[in-house]
Amino acid sequence: MLLNIPASIVSEQEIITFEGKRYTYSHLLEKTGNLAAALKLQGIGKGDRVGLITTNNPEMVEVFFSAFQLGATIVPINYRAKADEFAFMVEDAGVKALLFEERYGDILAPLIIKCGIETAICLDGTHEIAENYDNFINQPKEAKNDHEEVDPDEIAILLYTSGTTSHPKGVMITHGQITSYVMNHTEVADGTDRGASLVSIPGYHVAGVTSLLNSIFNGKRLILMRQFNAEEWLEILEKEKANHAFLVPTMLKQTIDHPNFETTDLSSLENLSYGAAPMPLKVIEEAIKLFPKTTNFANAFGMTETTSTVSVLGPEDHKLDGTPEENKIALNRLTSVGKPVPGVEIMILDDDSQKIEEVNVEGHVYVRTSRSMKGYWNRDEETKDTLVDGWVNTEDRGWIDEDGYLFLGGRNSDMIIRGGENISPAEIEDVLLAHSEISDVAVIGVPSLEWGEEIMAIIVAKNPDNPLSSEAVTEFCRSKLASFKRPAKINFSKELPRNSTGKILKKDLLEQFILENEVK
Repeated sequence: MLLNIPASIVSEQEIITFEGKRYTYSHLLEKTGNLAAALKLQGIGKGDRVGLITTNNPEMVEVFFSAFQLGATIVPINYRAKADEFAFMVEDAGVKALLFEERYGDILAPLIIKCGIETAICLDGTHEIAENYDNFINQPKEAKNDHEEVDPDEIAILLYTSGTTSHPKGVMITHGQITSYVMNHTEVADGTDRGASLVSIPGYHVAGVTSLLNSIFNGKRLILMRQFNAEEWLEILEKEKANHAFLVPTMLKQTIDHPNFETTDLSSLENLSYGAAPMPLKVIEEAIKLFPKTTNFANAFGMTETTSTVSVLGPEDHKLDGTPEENKIALNRLTSVGKPVPGVEIMILDDDSQKIEEVNVEGHVYVRTSRSMKGYWNRDEETKDTLVDGWVNTEDRGWIDEDGYLFLGGRNSDMIIRGGENISPAEIEDVLLAHSEISDVAVIGVPSLEWGEEIMAIIVAKNPDNPLSSEAVTEFCRSKLASFKRPAKINFSKELPRNSTGKILKKDLLEQFILENEVK
Protein backbone atom coordinates (compact mmCIF):
# COMPACT_ATOMS: atom_id res chain seq x y z
CA MET A 1 0.00 0.00 0.00
CA LEU A 2 2.73 2.47 0.97
CA LEU A 3 4.40 1.87 -2.39
CA ASN A 4 1.48 0.97 -4.64
CA ILE A 5 -0.61 4.05 -3.94
CA PRO A 6 2.05 6.65 -4.88
CA ALA A 7 3.31 4.45 -7.73
CA SER A 8 -0.18 4.41 -9.24
CA ILE A 9 -0.33 8.23 -9.11
CA VAL A 10 3.16 9.26 -10.27
CA SER A 11 4.68 6.10 -11.75
CA GLU A 12 7.50 7.82 -13.64
CA GLN A 13 8.60 10.12 -10.85
CA GLU A 14 12.17 9.59 -9.71
CA ILE A 15 12.02 8.28 -6.15
CA ILE A 16 15.48 6.82 -5.34
CA THR A 17 18.94 8.21 -6.01
CA PHE A 18 21.88 5.95 -5.24
CA GLU A 19 25.52 6.32 -6.22
CA GLY A 20 24.71 8.19 -9.43
CA LYS A 21 21.84 5.90 -10.46
CA ARG A 22 18.21 7.00 -10.45
CA TYR A 23 15.10 4.88 -10.01
CA THR A 24 11.45 5.66 -10.68
CA TYR A 25 8.37 4.38 -8.86
CA SER A 26 7.59 2.07 -11.79
CA HIS A 27 11.07 0.57 -11.66
CA LEU A 28 10.83 0.02 -7.89
CA LEU A 29 7.34 -1.47 -8.21
CA GLU A 30 8.47 -3.91 -10.91
CA LYS A 31 11.54 -5.07 -8.98
CA THR A 32 9.51 -5.45 -5.79
CA GLY A 33 6.86 -7.49 -7.57
CA ASN A 34 9.47 -9.76 -9.18
CA LEU A 35 11.14 -10.39 -5.83
CA ALA A 36 7.82 -11.09 -4.12
CA ALA A 37 6.86 -13.58 -6.83
CA ALA A 38 10.25 -15.32 -6.61
CA LEU A 39 10.07 -15.57 -2.83
CA LYS A 40 6.52 -16.90 -3.06
CA LEU A 41 7.72 -19.74 -5.28
CA GLN A 42 10.19 -20.61 -2.54
CA GLY A 43 7.33 -20.96 -0.08
CA ILE A 44 7.74 -17.59 1.62
CA GLY A 45 4.39 -16.19 2.68
CA LYS A 46 2.31 -14.77 5.49
CA GLY A 47 4.09 -14.57 8.82
CA ASP A 48 7.40 -15.95 7.53
CA ARG A 49 10.47 -14.02 8.64
CA VAL A 50 12.68 -12.58 5.92
CA GLY A 51 16.14 -11.68 7.25
CA LEU A 52 18.11 -8.82 5.72
CA ILE A 53 21.77 -7.98 6.33
CA THR A 54 22.88 -5.06 4.19
CA THR A 55 23.97 -1.47 4.15
CA ASN A 56 21.61 1.04 2.52
CA ASN A 57 20.90 0.42 -1.17
CA PRO A 58 17.90 0.12 -3.53
CA GLU A 59 17.78 -3.65 -3.01
CA MET A 60 17.13 -3.04 0.68
CA VAL A 61 14.04 -1.00 -0.24
CA GLU A 62 12.86 -3.75 -2.60
CA VAL A 63 13.21 -6.41 0.11
CA PHE A 64 11.17 -4.33 2.56
CA PHE A 65 8.26 -3.83 0.19
CA SER A 66 8.29 -7.37 -1.19
CA ALA A 67 8.01 -8.72 2.37
CA PHE A 68 5.09 -6.35 3.02
CA GLN A 69 3.47 -7.49 -0.23
CA LEU A 70 3.67 -11.14 0.84
CA GLY A 71 2.42 -10.47 4.35
CA ALA A 72 5.80 -11.68 5.61
CA THR A 73 7.83 -10.11 8.41
CA ILE A 74 11.00 -8.23 7.51
CA VAL A 75 13.89 -8.69 9.96
CA PRO A 76 16.61 -6.08 9.27
CA ILE A 77 19.75 -7.15 11.15
CA ASN A 78 22.63 -4.93 12.23
CA TYR A 79 25.32 -5.55 9.61
CA ARG A 80 28.04 -4.69 12.13
CA ALA A 81 27.23 -7.69 14.29
CA LYS A 82 29.68 -10.54 14.87
CA ALA A 83 29.08 -14.18 13.91
CA ASP A 84 27.59 -15.14 17.29
CA GLU A 85 25.32 -12.09 17.22
CA PHE A 86 24.13 -12.89 13.70
CA ALA A 87 23.45 -16.45 14.82
CA PHE A 88 21.38 -15.41 17.81
CA MET A 89 19.13 -13.01 15.87
CA VAL A 90 18.66 -15.29 12.86
CA GLU A 91 17.82 -18.30 15.05
CA ASP A 92 15.72 -16.34 17.54
CA ALA A 93 13.59 -14.87 14.74
CA GLY A 94 13.27 -18.20 12.94
CA VAL A 95 14.37 -16.64 9.66
CA LYS A 96 13.13 -18.61 6.63
CA ALA A 97 14.77 -16.53 3.88
CA LEU A 98 18.00 -14.57 4.26
CA LEU A 99 19.23 -11.85 1.92
CA PHE A 100 22.69 -10.37 2.46
CA GLU A 101 25.65 -8.59 0.91
CA GLU A 102 28.49 -10.72 -0.44
CA ARG A 103 30.94 -9.50 2.21
CA TYR A 104 28.96 -11.35 4.90
CA GLY A 105 28.74 -14.64 3.00
CA ASP A 106 31.62 -16.46 4.66
CA ILE A 107 30.41 -15.49 8.14
CA LEU A 108 26.84 -16.52 7.39
CA ALA A 109 27.51 -19.77 5.49
CA PRO A 110 27.80 -22.03 8.58
CA LEU A 111 24.70 -20.42 10.07
CA ILE A 112 22.66 -20.90 6.89
CA ILE A 113 23.58 -24.58 6.86
CA LYS A 114 22.95 -25.03 10.59
CA CYS A 115 19.52 -23.39 10.42
CA GLY A 116 18.54 -25.15 7.21
CA ILE A 117 17.76 -21.87 5.46
CA GLU A 118 16.92 -22.93 1.90
CA THR A 119 16.35 -19.45 0.49
CA ALA A 120 19.65 -17.58 0.78
CA ILE A 121 20.24 -14.71 -1.64
CA CYS A 122 23.36 -12.63 -2.25
CA LEU A 123 22.31 -9.08 -3.04
CA ASP A 124 25.42 -7.76 -4.77
CA GLY A 125 27.44 -10.66 -6.14
CA THR A 126 27.86 -14.38 -5.88
CA HIS A 127 28.52 -16.82 -3.08
CA GLU A 128 28.48 -20.59 -3.04
CA ILE A 129 25.93 -20.67 -0.24
CA ALA A 130 23.43 -18.36 -1.97
CA GLU A 131 21.78 -17.45 -5.26
CA ASN A 132 22.57 -14.18 -7.01
CA TYR A 133 19.84 -11.56 -6.45
CA ASP A 134 19.40 -10.50 -10.08
CA ASN A 135 19.26 -14.11 -11.27
CA PHE A 136 16.77 -14.93 -8.53
CA ILE A 137 14.26 -12.20 -9.37
CA ASN A 138 14.62 -12.44 -13.17
CA GLN A 139 13.79 -16.13 -13.53
CA PRO A 140 10.51 -17.09 -15.26
CA LYS A 141 7.82 -17.26 -12.60
CA GLU A 142 4.48 -18.93 -12.22
CA ALA A 143 3.50 -17.25 -8.96
CA LYS A 144 1.43 -14.10 -9.09
CA ASN A 145 2.75 -11.08 -7.28
CA ASP A 146 -0.63 -9.90 -6.02
CA HIS A 147 -0.74 -8.33 -2.57
CA GLU A 148 -1.77 -10.65 0.24
CA GLU A 149 -4.56 -9.50 2.50
CA VAL A 150 -3.01 -8.95 5.91
CA ASP A 151 -4.52 -8.30 9.30
CA PRO A 152 -3.37 -4.91 10.66
CA ASP A 153 -2.36 -6.70 13.87
CA GLU A 154 0.06 -9.04 12.09
CA ILE A 155 3.79 -8.36 12.41
CA ALA A 156 5.33 -6.33 9.60
CA ILE A 157 8.78 -5.64 11.06
CA LEU A 158 10.91 -7.31 13.70
CA LEU A 159 13.59 -4.88 14.85
CA TYR A 160 16.24 -6.12 17.25
CA THR A 161 17.26 -3.71 19.96
CA SER A 162 19.62 -4.23 22.88
CA GLY A 163 18.03 -4.75 26.26
CA THR A 164 19.15 -5.03 29.84
CA THR A 165 20.01 -8.69 29.24
CA SER A 166 22.99 -9.90 27.24
CA HIS A 167 20.88 -10.67 24.14
CA PRO A 168 18.96 -8.20 21.95
CA LYS A 169 15.17 -8.32 21.87
CA GLY A 170 13.01 -8.39 18.77
CA VAL A 171 10.49 -5.53 18.81
CA MET A 172 7.27 -6.50 17.01
CA ILE A 173 5.78 -3.69 14.90
CA THR A 174 2.54 -4.46 13.10
CA HIS A 175 1.32 -3.63 9.61
CA GLY A 176 -1.38 -1.40 11.10
CA GLN A 177 1.08 0.54 13.23
CA ILE A 178 3.60 1.22 10.47
CA THR A 179 0.86 2.14 7.98
CA SER A 180 -0.93 4.50 10.35
CA TYR A 181 2.35 6.10 11.38
CA VAL A 182 3.26 6.93 7.78
CA MET A 183 -0.21 7.98 6.64
CA ASN A 184 -0.78 10.19 9.68
CA HIS A 185 2.56 11.95 9.33
CA THR A 186 2.78 12.67 5.63
CA GLU A 187 0.67 13.18 2.50
CA VAL A 188 0.71 10.77 -0.42
CA ALA A 189 2.77 11.65 -3.50
CA ASP A 190 0.73 13.60 -6.04
CA GLY A 191 3.32 15.09 -8.35
CA THR A 192 4.04 18.03 -6.08
CA ASP A 193 7.75 18.63 -5.62
CA ARG A 194 8.42 17.41 -2.09
CA GLY A 195 12.18 17.81 -2.32
CA ALA A 196 14.78 15.18 -1.46
CA SER A 197 15.75 13.43 1.77
CA LEU A 198 19.34 12.34 2.40
CA VAL A 199 19.20 9.06 4.36
CA SER A 200 22.34 7.75 5.99
CA ILE A 201 20.67 6.03 8.97
CA PRO A 202 20.81 2.22 8.52
CA GLY A 203 17.71 0.23 7.70
CA TYR A 204 17.99 -1.84 10.87
CA HIS A 205 17.32 1.30 12.95
CA VAL A 206 13.74 2.47 13.46
CA ALA A 207 14.69 5.99 12.30
CA GLY A 208 16.04 4.49 9.08
CA VAL A 209 12.88 2.46 8.54
CA THR A 210 10.53 5.41 9.07
CA SER A 211 12.66 7.73 6.91
CA LEU A 212 12.52 5.22 4.09
CA LEU A 213 8.78 4.56 4.29
CA ASN A 214 7.79 8.20 4.75
CA SER A 215 9.83 9.26 1.71
CA ILE A 216 8.44 6.53 -0.54
CA PHE A 217 4.83 7.29 0.38
CA ASN A 218 5.25 11.06 0.30
CA GLY A 219 7.14 11.31 -3.00
CA LYS A 220 10.17 12.87 -1.34
CA ARG A 221 13.15 11.65 -3.37
CA LEU A 222 15.17 9.20 -1.31
CA ILE A 223 18.92 9.81 -1.55
CA LEU A 224 20.51 6.69 -0.08
CA MET A 225 23.99 6.49 1.42
CA ARG A 226 25.41 3.01 2.05
CA GLN A 227 26.89 4.17 5.35
CA PHE A 228 27.45 7.55 6.91
CA ASN A 229 30.68 9.34 6.13
CA ALA A 230 30.90 13.07 6.89
CA GLU A 231 32.84 14.00 3.77
CA GLU A 232 30.55 11.99 1.51
CA TRP A 233 27.44 13.32 3.29
CA LEU A 234 28.50 16.90 2.61
CA GLU A 235 29.37 16.11 -1.00
CA ILE A 236 26.06 14.39 -1.71
CA LEU A 237 24.01 17.07 0.03
CA GLU A 238 25.56 19.77 -2.14
CA LYS A 239 25.39 17.78 -5.38
CA GLU A 240 21.82 16.50 -4.99
CA LYS A 241 20.46 19.63 -3.29
CA ALA A 242 18.94 17.64 -0.45
CA ASN A 243 16.24 19.48 1.50
CA HIS A 244 15.82 17.07 4.41
CA ALA A 245 18.16 14.91 6.50
CA PHE A 246 18.35 13.06 9.81
CA LEU A 247 21.54 12.61 11.81
CA VAL A 248 22.36 11.11 15.17
CA PRO A 249 24.41 13.46 17.40
CA THR A 250 27.68 11.71 16.56
CA MET A 251 27.11 12.22 12.85
CA LEU A 252 26.23 15.88 13.35
CA LYS A 253 29.44 16.53 15.29
CA GLN A 254 31.57 14.75 12.68
CA THR A 255 29.90 16.83 9.98
CA ILE A 256 30.50 20.25 11.54
CA ASP A 257 34.06 19.24 12.49
CA HIS A 258 34.95 18.14 8.94
CA PRO A 259 37.40 20.39 7.04
CA ASN A 260 35.01 20.54 4.06
CA PHE A 261 32.10 21.87 6.10
CA GLU A 262 32.90 25.55 5.60
CA THR A 263 33.27 25.23 1.82
CA THR A 264 30.15 23.11 1.23
CA ASP A 265 27.02 24.75 -0.15
CA LEU A 266 24.40 23.87 2.47
CA SER A 267 21.77 26.32 1.24
CA SER A 268 19.35 23.62 0.02
CA LEU A 269 18.99 22.01 3.47
CA GLU A 270 15.66 23.17 4.89
CA ASN A 271 15.14 20.64 7.69
CA LEU A 272 17.74 18.81 9.76
CA SER A 273 16.36 16.42 12.36
CA TYR A 274 18.41 14.66 14.97
CA GLY A 275 17.80 12.05 17.64
CA ALA A 276 18.40 8.41 18.67
CA ALA A 277 20.86 9.49 21.41
CA PRO A 278 21.38 12.35 23.87
CA MET A 279 22.53 15.53 22.11
CA PRO A 280 25.34 17.39 23.89
CA LEU A 281 24.29 21.04 24.28
CA LYS A 282 27.63 22.30 22.93
CA VAL A 283 27.19 20.32 19.70
CA ILE A 284 23.68 21.53 18.84
CA GLU A 285 24.53 25.09 19.90
CA GLU A 286 27.50 25.11 17.54
CA ALA A 287 25.49 23.51 14.73
CA ILE A 288 22.80 26.21 14.98
CA LYS A 289 25.49 28.85 14.59
CA LEU A 290 27.27 27.14 11.67
CA PHE A 291 24.43 25.93 9.45
CA PRO A 292 22.57 28.46 7.27
CA LYS A 293 19.87 30.45 9.06
CA THR A 294 17.39 28.88 6.62
CA THR A 295 18.05 25.40 8.07
CA ASN A 296 15.41 24.37 10.60
CA PHE A 297 16.44 21.97 13.37
CA ALA A 298 14.22 19.47 15.17
CA ASN A 299 14.99 16.97 17.91
CA ALA A 300 12.93 13.80 17.49
CA PHE A 301 12.73 11.62 20.60
CA GLY A 302 11.34 8.14 20.34
CA MET A 303 11.96 4.44 20.76
CA THR A 304 11.84 1.33 18.64
CA GLU A 305 9.10 0.21 21.03
CA THR A 306 6.93 3.20 20.04
CA THR A 307 7.51 2.97 16.27
CA SER A 308 9.74 6.03 16.37
CA THR A 309 8.94 9.60 17.44
CA VAL A 310 6.89 10.43 20.52
CA SER A 311 8.04 14.00 21.18
CA VAL A 312 9.62 16.78 19.14
CA LEU A 313 11.61 19.89 19.97
CA GLY A 314 10.68 22.00 16.97
CA PRO A 315 12.44 24.63 14.86
CA GLU A 316 11.19 27.58 16.92
CA ASP A 317 12.82 26.07 20.00
CA HIS A 318 16.18 26.13 18.20
CA LYS A 319 16.21 29.87 17.56
CA LEU A 320 19.03 31.66 19.41
CA ASP A 321 18.57 35.12 17.94
CA GLY A 322 16.41 36.72 20.63
CA THR A 323 17.17 38.88 23.65
CA PRO A 324 19.66 37.59 26.26
CA GLU A 325 16.75 36.50 28.47
CA GLU A 326 15.00 34.73 25.56
CA ASN A 327 18.23 33.01 24.54
CA LYS A 328 18.76 31.81 28.11
CA ILE A 329 15.33 30.16 28.06
CA ALA A 330 16.00 28.74 24.57
CA LEU A 331 19.33 27.23 25.66
CA ASN A 332 17.62 25.51 28.58
CA ARG A 333 14.93 24.18 26.22
CA LEU A 334 17.64 22.75 23.96
CA THR A 335 18.39 20.27 26.74
CA SER A 336 14.82 18.94 26.51
CA VAL A 337 13.26 16.55 23.98
CA GLY A 338 10.29 18.81 23.34
CA LYS A 339 6.57 18.19 23.57
CA PRO A 340 4.49 15.09 22.75
CA VAL A 341 3.39 14.75 19.13
CA PRO A 342 -0.34 14.31 18.38
CA GLY A 343 -1.66 10.96 19.52
CA VAL A 344 0.98 10.54 22.24
CA GLU A 345 0.60 10.91 26.00
CA ILE A 346 3.53 11.19 28.41
CA MET A 347 3.23 10.48 32.13
CA ILE A 348 5.74 10.74 34.99
CA LEU A 349 5.42 8.24 37.85
CA ASP A 350 7.10 8.26 41.24
CA ASP A 351 8.85 5.26 42.80
CA ASP A 352 5.47 4.01 44.10
CA SER A 353 4.00 4.08 40.57
CA GLN A 354 1.83 7.08 41.35
CA LYS A 355 1.41 9.82 38.76
CA ILE A 356 3.37 12.99 39.48
CA GLU A 357 1.11 15.97 38.86
CA GLU A 358 3.64 18.66 39.85
CA VAL A 359 5.91 20.19 37.21
CA ASN A 360 9.71 19.89 37.32
CA VAL A 361 9.59 16.81 39.56
CA GLU A 362 11.69 13.91 38.31
CA GLY A 363 10.28 10.42 38.03
CA HIS A 364 9.88 7.47 35.67
CA VAL A 365 8.81 8.33 32.10
CA TYR A 366 5.91 6.39 30.57
CA VAL A 367 4.46 6.84 27.08
CA ARG A 368 1.08 5.85 25.63
CA THR A 369 0.42 5.70 21.89
CA SER A 370 -1.44 3.49 19.44
CA ARG A 371 1.95 2.88 17.85
CA SER A 372 3.33 1.01 20.88
CA MET A 373 4.92 -2.30 19.91
CA LYS A 374 2.93 -5.50 19.97
CA GLY A 375 5.58 -6.86 22.31
CA TYR A 376 9.01 -8.49 22.33
CA TRP A 377 9.39 -11.57 20.18
CA ASN A 378 9.40 -14.68 22.40
CA ARG A 379 9.88 -12.50 25.51
CA ASP A 380 6.60 -12.54 27.41
CA GLU A 381 8.06 -11.53 30.78
CA GLU A 382 10.07 -8.64 29.37
CA THR A 383 7.00 -7.54 27.40
CA LYS A 384 5.01 -7.38 30.64
CA ASP A 385 7.76 -5.29 32.24
CA THR A 386 7.73 -2.77 29.37
CA LEU A 387 4.03 -2.65 28.43
CA VAL A 388 2.13 -1.72 31.58
CA ASP A 389 -1.62 -1.13 31.30
CA GLY A 390 -1.23 0.26 27.79
CA TRP A 391 1.78 2.42 28.68
CA VAL A 392 5.38 1.91 27.55
CA ASN A 393 7.92 2.03 30.35
CA THR A 394 10.73 3.93 28.61
CA GLU A 395 13.24 3.08 31.36
CA ASP A 396 14.11 6.79 31.34
CA ARG A 397 13.90 9.18 34.23
CA GLY A 398 12.64 12.66 33.49
CA TRP A 399 10.30 15.52 34.27
CA ILE A 400 7.89 17.88 32.50
CA ASP A 401 8.24 21.63 32.94
CA GLU A 402 5.50 24.23 33.32
CA ASP A 403 5.19 24.60 29.53
CA GLY A 404 4.89 20.88 28.79
CA TYR A 405 8.47 20.21 27.67
CA LEU A 406 9.91 16.81 28.54
CA PHE A 407 13.41 16.68 30.03
CA LEU A 408 15.30 13.42 30.46
CA GLY A 409 17.51 12.83 33.46
CA GLY A 410 19.11 9.48 32.70
CA ARG A 411 17.95 5.88 32.35
CA ASN A 412 16.61 3.52 34.97
CA SER A 413 18.58 0.76 33.35
CA ASP A 414 22.28 1.13 32.61
CA MET A 415 21.79 0.97 28.84
CA ILE A 416 24.50 2.81 26.91
CA ILE A 417 23.57 4.78 23.77
CA ARG A 418 26.68 5.32 21.66
CA GLY A 419 26.23 7.13 18.37
CA GLY A 420 22.56 6.14 18.22
CA GLU A 421 23.27 2.46 18.94
CA ASN A 422 21.70 0.86 22.03
CA ILE A 423 24.38 -1.19 23.77
CA SER A 424 23.75 -3.61 26.60
CA PRO A 425 26.49 -3.49 29.27
CA ALA A 426 25.56 -7.05 30.25
CA GLU A 427 26.59 -8.34 26.83
CA ILE A 428 30.04 -6.76 27.09
CA GLU A 429 30.44 -7.86 30.70
CA ASP A 430 29.67 -11.47 29.71
CA VAL A 431 32.41 -11.35 27.09
CA LEU A 432 35.00 -9.83 29.44
CA LEU A 433 34.23 -12.27 32.23
CA ALA A 434 35.18 -15.09 29.85
CA HIS A 435 38.78 -13.81 29.97
CA SER A 436 40.88 -16.08 32.16
CA GLU A 437 42.60 -13.14 33.90
CA ILE A 438 39.47 -11.15 34.78
CA SER A 439 37.62 -11.86 38.03
CA ASP A 440 35.06 -9.05 38.01
CA VAL A 441 33.93 -6.30 35.63
CA ALA A 442 31.45 -3.48 35.27
CA VAL A 443 30.66 -1.64 32.03
CA ILE A 444 29.29 1.90 32.13
CA GLY A 445 28.66 4.76 29.71
CA VAL A 446 30.58 8.01 30.14
CA PRO A 447 29.77 11.31 28.38
CA SER A 448 31.41 12.03 25.03
CA LEU A 449 30.89 14.93 22.64
CA GLU A 450 31.84 12.65 19.75
CA TRP A 451 29.51 9.73 20.51
CA GLY A 452 27.04 11.00 23.10
CA GLU A 453 28.27 8.23 25.37
CA GLU A 454 31.43 6.14 25.25
CA ILE A 455 31.96 2.69 26.73
CA MET A 456 34.15 2.24 29.80
CA ALA A 457 35.05 -1.09 31.40
CA ILE A 458 36.22 -1.21 35.03
CA ILE A 459 38.06 -4.46 35.55
CA VAL A 460 39.23 -6.41 38.58
CA ALA A 461 42.16 -8.63 37.61
CA LYS A 462 42.46 -12.13 39.07
CA ASN A 463 46.14 -11.69 39.81
CA PRO A 464 46.99 -8.16 40.97
CA ASP A 465 50.68 -9.11 41.04
CA ASN A 466 50.61 -9.80 37.32
CA PRO A 467 48.67 -6.78 35.95
CA LEU A 468 46.50 -7.20 32.89
CA SER A 469 47.13 -4.51 30.27
CA SER A 470 44.38 -2.49 28.63
CA GLU A 471 45.93 -3.43 25.26
CA ALA A 472 45.42 -7.12 26.04
CA VAL A 473 41.78 -6.51 26.97
CA THR A 474 41.20 -4.54 23.77
CA GLU A 475 42.72 -7.32 21.68
CA PHE A 476 40.57 -9.91 23.48
CA CYS A 477 37.43 -7.91 22.61
CA ARG A 478 38.42 -7.41 18.98
CA SER A 479 37.26 -10.82 17.75
CA LYS A 480 34.29 -11.13 20.10
CA LEU A 481 32.48 -7.80 19.92
CA ALA A 482 31.36 -5.51 17.11
CA SER A 483 33.57 -2.43 16.90
CA PHE A 484 30.95 -0.10 18.36
CA LYS A 485 30.55 -2.36 21.42
CA ARG A 486 34.23 -2.51 22.35
CA PRO A 487 35.26 -0.50 25.43
CA ALA A 488 37.10 2.66 24.41
CA LYS A 489 38.22 3.29 27.99
CA ILE A 490 39.56 0.59 30.29
CA ASN A 491 40.29 1.13 33.97
CA PHE A 492 41.43 -1.28 36.65
CA SER A 493 40.23 -1.45 40.24
CA LYS A 494 40.95 -3.63 43.27
CA GLU A 495 37.23 -4.21 43.77
CA LEU A 496 33.82 -3.03 42.57
CA PRO A 497 31.33 -1.29 44.85
CA ARG A 498 28.31 -3.47 45.64
CA ASN A 499 25.17 -3.17 47.73
CA SER A 500 24.01 -5.62 50.38
CA THR A 501 22.48 -7.92 47.77
CA GLY A 502 25.67 -7.99 45.72
CA LYS A 503 24.49 -5.67 42.93
CA ILE A 504 27.22 -3.48 41.45
CA LEU A 505 26.65 0.18 42.29
CA LYS A 506 27.22 1.67 38.87
CA LYS A 507 26.13 5.09 40.05
CA ASP A 508 29.12 5.06 42.42
CA LEU A 509 31.40 4.01 39.57
CA LEU A 510 30.10 6.84 37.42
CA GLU A 511 30.80 9.33 40.18
CA GLN A 512 34.24 7.82 40.76
CA PHE A 513 35.39 7.84 37.15
CA ILE A 514 33.43 10.73 35.63
CA LEU A 515 35.97 13.37 36.64
CA GLU A 516 38.63 11.50 34.71
CA ASN A 517 36.44 11.41 31.60
CA GLU A 518 35.09 14.90 31.06
CA VAL A 519 33.29 15.55 27.77
CA LYS A 520 35.79 15.38 24.94
